[in-house]
Amino acid sequence: MSGSSTQEQVARVGLVGYGGAGRGIHARLAREAGLRVTAVVARDPGRRAEAEQDWPGVHLHDDLAGLLADRGTYDVVVVASPSALHAEHAAQVSAAGVPFVLDKPIALDGTQAAEVVAVAAAAGTPFTVFQNRRWDPEQLTLGSVLASGELGEVHTFERRWERWRPVPQQRWKENDPVGGGLLLDLGPHLVDSATQLFGPVRSVYAELRALTTPTEDDVFLTLHHEGRQGREVVSRLWAASVVGAPGPRTRVLGTAGAYVVTTFENDASPFEVFDDAAPEGTEGWITRGRERTPVPRAPGGHADFYREVAAWLAGGPAPVDPADSVRTAHVLDVARESARSGRRLDV
Repeated sequence: MSGSSTQEQVARVGLVGYGGAGRGIHARLAREAGLRVTAVVARDPGRRAEAEQDWPGVHLHDDLAGLLADRGTYDVVVVASPSALHAEHAAQVSAAGVPFVLDKPIALDGTQAAEVVAVAAAAGTPFTVFQNRRWDPEQLTLGSVLASGELGEVHTFERRWERWRPVPQQRWKENDPVGGGLLLDLGPHLVDSATQLFGPVRSVYAELRALTTPTEDDVFLTLHHEGRQGREVVSRLWAASVVGAPGPRTRVLGTAGAYVVTTFENDASPFEVFDDAAPEGTEGWITRGRERTPVPRAPGGHADFYREVAAWLAGGPAPVDPADSVRTAHVLDVARESARSGRRLDV
Protein backbone atom coordinates (compact mmCIF):
# COMPACT_ATOMS: atom_id res chain seq x y z
CA MET A 1 0.00 0.00 0.00
CA SER A 2 1.20 3.50 -0.77
CA GLY A 3 0.18 7.07 -0.13
CA SER A 4 -0.13 9.18 2.99
CA SER A 5 -3.84 9.77 3.56
CA THR A 6 -5.95 7.69 5.92
CA GLN A 7 -8.09 6.59 2.98
CA GLU A 8 -5.02 5.25 1.15
CA GLN A 9 -3.73 3.44 4.25
CA VAL A 10 -6.82 1.21 4.45
CA ALA A 11 -6.09 -2.28 3.09
CA ARG A 12 -8.14 -2.89 -0.06
CA VAL A 13 -9.65 -6.31 -0.79
CA GLY A 14 -10.40 -7.96 -4.11
CA LEU A 15 -12.99 -10.60 -3.27
CA VAL A 16 -13.58 -13.71 -5.42
CA GLY A 17 -17.17 -14.77 -4.78
CA TYR A 18 -19.96 -12.80 -3.13
CA GLY A 19 -22.26 -15.51 -1.79
CA GLY A 20 -22.64 -16.95 1.68
CA ALA A 21 -18.89 -17.07 2.30
CA GLY A 22 -17.81 -14.00 0.33
CA ARG A 23 -20.47 -11.57 1.47
CA GLY A 24 -21.72 -13.25 4.63
CA ILE A 25 -18.33 -13.95 6.20
CA HIS A 26 -15.30 -12.40 4.48
CA ALA A 27 -16.73 -9.01 3.51
CA ARG A 28 -18.46 -8.66 6.88
CA LEU A 29 -15.30 -9.43 8.86
CA ALA A 30 -13.13 -7.27 6.59
CA ARG A 31 -15.44 -4.32 7.23
CA GLU A 32 -15.36 -4.95 10.98
CA ALA A 33 -11.56 -5.02 10.88
CA GLY A 34 -11.40 -1.74 8.95
CA LEU A 35 -10.54 -3.15 5.52
CA ARG A 36 -12.40 -2.09 2.38
CA VAL A 37 -13.71 -4.32 -0.43
CA THR A 38 -12.89 -2.50 -3.67
CA ALA A 39 -13.28 -5.27 -6.27
CA VAL A 40 -15.57 -8.30 -6.51
CA VAL A 41 -15.85 -11.30 -8.83
CA ALA A 42 -19.51 -12.26 -9.22
CA ARG A 43 -21.68 -13.16 -12.21
CA ASP A 44 -25.08 -13.39 -10.55
CA PRO A 45 -26.95 -10.08 -11.05
CA GLY A 46 -28.36 -10.18 -7.54
CA ARG A 47 -24.96 -10.60 -5.95
CA ARG A 48 -23.46 -7.89 -8.11
CA ALA A 49 -26.21 -5.55 -6.95
CA GLU A 50 -25.52 -6.47 -3.32
CA ALA A 51 -21.81 -5.74 -3.79
CA GLU A 52 -22.57 -2.31 -5.29
CA GLN A 53 -24.95 -1.55 -2.44
CA ASP A 54 -22.53 -2.74 0.25
CA TRP A 55 -19.42 -1.11 -1.23
CA PRO A 56 -20.26 1.96 -3.35
CA GLY A 57 -17.82 2.35 -6.22
CA VAL A 58 -16.74 -1.30 -6.13
CA HIS A 59 -15.18 -2.70 -9.33
CA LEU A 60 -17.20 -5.69 -10.58
CA HIS A 61 -15.71 -8.54 -12.63
CA ASP A 62 -17.16 -11.61 -14.31
CA ASP A 63 -14.15 -13.81 -13.57
CA LEU A 64 -10.83 -13.99 -11.79
CA ALA A 65 -8.89 -13.08 -14.92
CA GLY A 66 -10.75 -9.77 -15.08
CA LEU A 67 -9.98 -9.07 -11.44
CA LEU A 68 -6.28 -9.83 -11.90
CA ALA A 69 -6.14 -7.53 -14.93
CA ASP A 70 -7.45 -4.70 -12.71
CA ARG A 71 -4.44 -4.98 -10.41
CA GLY A 72 -4.29 -1.41 -9.09
CA THR A 73 -7.66 -1.53 -7.34
CA TYR A 74 -6.78 -3.80 -4.39
CA ASP A 75 -3.91 -4.87 -2.13
CA VAL A 76 -4.91 -8.47 -1.39
CA VAL A 77 -7.13 -11.05 -3.10
CA VAL A 78 -9.51 -13.14 -0.98
CA VAL A 79 -10.50 -16.41 -2.67
CA ALA A 80 -13.97 -17.40 -1.42
CA SER A 81 -15.02 -19.51 -4.41
CA PRO A 82 -16.36 -23.10 -4.09
CA SER A 83 -13.81 -25.56 -2.67
CA ALA A 84 -13.30 -27.43 -5.95
CA LEU A 85 -11.94 -24.20 -7.51
CA HIS A 86 -9.51 -23.25 -4.75
CA ALA A 87 -6.38 -24.86 -6.20
CA GLU A 88 -7.06 -23.46 -9.69
CA HIS A 89 -7.76 -19.96 -8.40
CA ALA A 90 -4.75 -20.05 -6.07
CA ALA A 91 -2.50 -20.91 -9.03
CA GLN A 92 -3.87 -17.98 -11.04
CA VAL A 93 -3.38 -15.49 -8.21
CA SER A 94 0.08 -16.90 -7.48
CA ALA A 95 1.11 -16.38 -11.10
CA ALA A 96 -0.09 -12.78 -10.89
CA GLY A 97 2.10 -12.19 -7.83
CA VAL A 98 -0.72 -10.81 -5.68
CA PRO A 99 -0.79 -11.61 -1.92
CA PHE A 100 -3.91 -13.62 -1.19
CA VAL A 101 -6.13 -15.19 1.44
CA LEU A 102 -7.37 -18.66 0.51
CA ASP A 103 -10.47 -20.01 2.19
CA LYS A 104 -10.31 -23.53 3.59
CA PRO A 105 -9.92 -26.20 2.40
CA ILE A 106 -7.02 -24.95 0.31
CA ALA A 107 -7.47 -27.97 -1.98
CA LEU A 108 -9.40 -31.23 -2.29
CA ASP A 109 -6.62 -33.47 -0.94
CA GLY A 110 -3.17 -33.39 0.57
CA THR A 111 -1.28 -33.78 -2.70
CA GLN A 112 -3.15 -30.90 -4.28
CA ALA A 113 -2.73 -28.81 -1.12
CA ALA A 114 1.05 -29.29 -1.19
CA GLU A 115 1.02 -28.26 -4.85
CA VAL A 116 -0.85 -25.04 -3.99
CA VAL A 117 1.91 -24.13 -1.52
CA ALA A 118 4.67 -25.13 -3.96
CA VAL A 119 3.22 -23.07 -6.82
CA ALA A 120 2.90 -19.98 -4.61
CA ALA A 121 6.44 -20.43 -3.29
CA ALA A 122 7.87 -20.83 -6.79
CA ALA A 123 6.16 -17.59 -7.85
CA GLY A 124 7.28 -15.81 -4.69
CA THR A 125 3.65 -14.99 -3.87
CA PRO A 126 2.74 -14.87 -0.17
CA PHE A 127 -0.59 -16.25 0.99
CA THR A 128 -2.40 -17.21 4.14
CA VAL A 129 -5.40 -19.42 4.91
CA PHE A 130 -8.77 -18.46 6.37
CA GLN A 131 -8.79 -20.69 9.46
CA ASN A 132 -11.03 -18.22 11.25
CA ARG A 133 -12.09 -20.70 13.90
CA ARG A 134 -8.76 -20.17 15.63
CA TRP A 135 -10.38 -16.90 16.74
CA ASP A 136 -13.57 -18.48 18.11
CA PRO A 137 -14.27 -17.27 21.66
CA GLU A 138 -14.35 -20.89 22.86
CA GLN A 139 -10.99 -21.65 21.19
CA LEU A 140 -9.35 -18.55 22.63
CA THR A 141 -10.82 -19.22 26.08
CA LEU A 142 -9.82 -22.88 25.97
CA GLY A 143 -6.27 -21.84 25.11
CA SER A 144 -6.22 -19.71 28.27
CA VAL A 145 -7.63 -22.56 30.36
CA LEU A 146 -5.00 -24.98 29.08
CA ALA A 147 -2.22 -22.47 29.73
CA SER A 148 -3.41 -22.08 33.33
CA GLY A 149 -2.95 -25.81 34.03
CA GLU A 150 -6.31 -25.87 35.81
CA LEU A 151 -7.37 -29.09 34.07
CA GLY A 152 -4.24 -31.01 35.05
CA GLU A 153 -2.96 -33.42 32.39
CA VAL A 154 -5.41 -33.29 29.48
CA HIS A 155 -6.15 -36.65 27.89
CA THR A 156 -9.29 -36.08 25.77
CA PHE A 157 -10.59 -33.29 23.52
CA GLU A 158 -14.10 -33.45 22.06
CA ARG A 159 -15.77 -31.02 19.70
CA ARG A 160 -19.13 -31.33 17.99
CA TRP A 161 -20.46 -29.37 15.04
CA GLU A 162 -23.92 -30.92 15.05
CA ARG A 163 -27.06 -29.43 13.56
CA TRP A 164 -30.70 -30.37 13.18
CA ARG A 165 -31.10 -29.95 9.42
CA PRO A 166 -33.25 -32.91 8.26
CA VAL A 167 -34.08 -31.15 4.98
CA PRO A 168 -30.76 -30.34 3.30
CA GLN A 169 -30.04 -26.92 1.91
CA GLN A 170 -29.73 -26.90 -1.87
CA ARG A 171 -26.16 -25.68 -2.26
CA TRP A 172 -22.94 -26.97 -3.76
CA LYS A 173 -21.73 -27.77 -0.24
CA GLU A 174 -24.43 -30.40 0.07
CA ASN A 175 -24.63 -31.60 -3.55
CA ASP A 176 -21.19 -31.34 -5.17
CA PRO A 177 -19.69 -34.86 -5.06
CA VAL A 178 -16.20 -33.44 -5.66
CA GLY A 179 -15.89 -30.39 -3.41
CA GLY A 180 -18.87 -30.74 -1.10
CA GLY A 181 -19.56 -32.69 2.07
CA LEU A 182 -18.94 -32.03 5.73
CA LEU A 183 -15.47 -33.60 5.78
CA LEU A 184 -14.17 -30.86 3.48
CA ASP A 185 -16.45 -28.13 4.83
CA LEU A 186 -16.13 -28.51 8.60
CA GLY A 187 -13.34 -31.08 8.84
CA PRO A 188 -10.57 -28.50 8.20
CA HIS A 189 -11.84 -26.39 11.10
CA LEU A 190 -12.17 -29.32 13.50
CA VAL A 191 -8.78 -30.82 12.70
CA ASP A 192 -7.05 -27.43 12.72
CA SER A 193 -8.53 -26.60 16.13
CA ALA A 194 -7.38 -29.93 17.58
CA THR A 195 -3.85 -29.72 16.19
CA GLN A 196 -3.47 -26.09 17.19
CA LEU A 197 -4.14 -27.10 20.78
CA PHE A 198 -2.63 -30.56 21.03
CA GLY A 199 -0.04 -30.93 18.30
CA PRO A 200 0.44 -33.11 15.20
CA VAL A 201 -1.75 -36.13 14.50
CA ARG A 202 -0.15 -39.59 14.65
CA SER A 203 -3.12 -41.74 13.62
CA VAL A 204 -6.76 -41.44 12.55
CA TYR A 205 -9.93 -43.51 12.80
CA ALA A 206 -12.97 -42.21 10.89
CA GLU A 207 -16.59 -43.02 10.09
CA LEU A 208 -18.30 -41.18 7.21
CA ARG A 209 -21.91 -41.48 6.07
CA ALA A 210 -24.23 -39.78 3.59
CA LEU A 211 -27.68 -39.81 5.18
CA THR A 212 -29.61 -37.10 3.32
CA THR A 213 -27.18 -35.71 0.72
CA PRO A 214 -25.00 -37.10 -2.10
CA THR A 215 -21.94 -36.17 -0.01
CA GLU A 216 -21.19 -37.09 3.59
CA ASP A 217 -23.37 -35.30 6.14
CA ASP A 218 -22.34 -37.44 9.11
CA VAL A 219 -18.65 -37.40 10.12
CA PHE A 220 -16.82 -38.82 13.11
CA LEU A 221 -13.04 -38.64 13.57
CA THR A 222 -10.75 -39.93 16.30
CA LEU A 223 -7.29 -38.36 16.22
CA HIS A 224 -4.34 -39.61 18.26
CA HIS A 225 -1.92 -36.74 18.72
CA GLU A 226 1.81 -37.13 19.10
CA GLY A 227 1.40 -35.24 22.33
CA ARG A 228 3.53 -32.68 24.04
CA GLN A 229 5.97 -33.55 26.82
CA GLY A 230 5.28 -37.23 26.15
CA ARG A 231 1.55 -36.96 26.91
CA GLU A 232 -0.87 -38.40 24.33
CA VAL A 233 -4.18 -36.63 23.75
CA VAL A 234 -7.08 -38.21 21.87
CA SER A 235 -9.44 -35.90 19.96
CA ARG A 236 -12.96 -37.02 19.09
CA LEU A 237 -14.59 -34.79 16.49
CA TRP A 238 -18.12 -34.79 15.11
CA ALA A 239 -19.72 -32.97 12.16
CA ALA A 240 -23.30 -33.87 11.34
CA SER A 241 -26.48 -32.36 9.91
CA VAL A 242 -29.17 -34.82 11.04
CA VAL A 243 -28.88 -34.50 14.81
CA GLY A 244 -32.10 -33.79 16.68
CA ALA A 245 -30.24 -33.56 19.99
CA PRO A 246 -26.83 -31.95 19.43
CA GLY A 247 -24.32 -32.82 22.14
CA PRO A 248 -22.11 -30.40 24.09
CA ARG A 249 -20.09 -28.26 21.68
CA THR A 250 -16.72 -28.73 23.41
CA ARG A 251 -15.57 -31.00 26.22
CA VAL A 252 -11.94 -31.22 27.35
CA LEU A 253 -11.06 -33.79 29.99
CA GLY A 254 -8.04 -33.65 32.28
CA THR A 255 -6.83 -35.26 35.47
CA ALA A 256 -7.90 -32.22 37.53
CA GLY A 257 -11.20 -31.32 35.86
CA ALA A 258 -12.97 -30.60 32.59
CA TYR A 259 -13.79 -27.61 30.40
CA VAL A 260 -17.25 -27.67 28.82
CA VAL A 261 -18.95 -25.42 26.28
CA THR A 262 -22.56 -26.50 25.95
CA THR A 263 -23.89 -24.70 22.85
CA PHE A 264 -22.57 -22.97 19.75
CA GLU A 265 -23.61 -19.91 17.71
CA ASN A 266 -27.30 -20.12 18.59
CA ASP A 267 -27.70 -23.61 17.11
CA ALA A 268 -30.65 -25.36 18.80
CA SER A 269 -29.53 -27.69 21.58
CA PRO A 270 -31.07 -29.38 24.62
CA PHE A 271 -28.09 -28.00 26.58
CA GLU A 272 -29.27 -24.40 26.19
CA VAL A 273 -30.46 -24.49 29.82
CA PHE A 274 -26.85 -24.39 30.94
CA ASP A 275 -26.32 -21.10 29.10
CA ASP A 276 -29.26 -19.54 30.94
CA ALA A 277 -27.21 -19.74 34.12
CA ALA A 278 -23.97 -18.42 32.59
CA PRO A 279 -22.93 -14.97 33.83
CA GLU A 280 -22.35 -12.23 31.26
CA GLY A 281 -18.86 -12.25 29.75
CA THR A 282 -18.15 -15.93 30.32
CA GLU A 283 -17.46 -18.78 27.89
CA GLY A 284 -18.01 -22.31 29.15
CA TRP A 285 -17.47 -23.96 32.50
CA ILE A 286 -14.76 -25.68 34.50
CA THR A 287 -16.51 -28.76 35.88
CA ARG A 288 -15.68 -31.44 38.44
CA GLY A 289 -18.64 -33.73 38.80
CA ARG A 290 -21.56 -31.57 39.96
CA GLU A 291 -19.28 -28.65 40.72
CA ARG A 292 -19.07 -26.04 37.95
CA THR A 293 -17.43 -22.63 37.69
CA PRO A 294 -17.95 -20.18 34.81
CA VAL A 295 -14.84 -19.19 32.83
CA PRO A 296 -14.21 -15.55 31.82
CA ARG A 297 -14.30 -15.18 28.02
CA ALA A 298 -10.90 -14.49 26.47
CA PRO A 299 -10.75 -11.31 24.36
CA GLY A 300 -10.80 -11.55 20.57
CA GLY A 301 -12.98 -12.67 17.67
CA HIS A 302 -13.06 -13.56 13.97
CA ALA A 303 -12.41 -10.02 12.76
CA ASP A 304 -8.96 -10.30 14.35
CA PHE A 305 -8.00 -12.54 11.43
CA TYR A 306 -8.44 -9.62 9.04
CA ARG A 307 -6.74 -7.23 11.44
CA GLU A 308 -3.77 -9.59 11.25
CA VAL A 309 -4.09 -9.66 7.44
CA ALA A 310 -3.71 -5.87 7.40
CA ALA A 311 -0.64 -6.16 9.62
CA TRP A 312 0.74 -8.94 7.39
CA LEU A 313 0.39 -6.74 4.30
CA ALA A 314 2.38 -4.10 6.17
CA GLY A 315 5.22 -6.56 6.80
CA GLY A 316 4.05 -8.62 9.78
CA PRO A 317 3.73 -12.42 10.03
CA ALA A 318 0.96 -14.30 8.19
CA PRO A 319 -2.10 -15.02 10.36
CA VAL A 320 -2.02 -18.72 9.39
CA ASP A 321 0.90 -20.70 8.00
CA PRO A 322 -0.30 -22.55 4.84
CA ALA A 323 1.85 -25.53 5.87
CA ASP A 324 -0.65 -26.13 8.69
CA SER A 325 -3.42 -26.52 6.11
CA VAL A 326 -1.37 -29.00 4.11
CA ARG A 327 -0.96 -31.16 7.21
CA THR A 328 -4.69 -30.91 7.86
CA ALA A 329 -5.43 -31.99 4.27
CA HIS A 330 -3.25 -35.08 4.75
CA VAL A 331 -5.16 -35.93 7.95
CA LEU A 332 -8.45 -35.72 6.03
CA ASP A 333 -7.02 -37.98 3.31
CA VAL A 334 -6.19 -40.59 5.93
CA ALA A 335 -9.68 -40.17 7.40
CA ARG A 336 -11.25 -41.09 4.06
CA GLU A 337 -9.06 -44.17 3.78
CA SER A 338 -9.82 -45.14 7.38
CA ALA A 339 -13.56 -44.89 6.72
CA ARG A 340 -13.18 -47.13 3.65
CA SER A 341 -11.09 -49.72 5.46
CA GLY A 342 -12.70 -49.55 8.88
CA ARG A 343 -9.25 -49.37 10.48
CA ARG A 344 -7.22 -46.87 12.48
CA LEU A 345 -4.43 -45.67 10.21
CA ASP A 346 -1.14 -43.83 10.70
CA VAL A 347 -0.72 -40.38 9.19
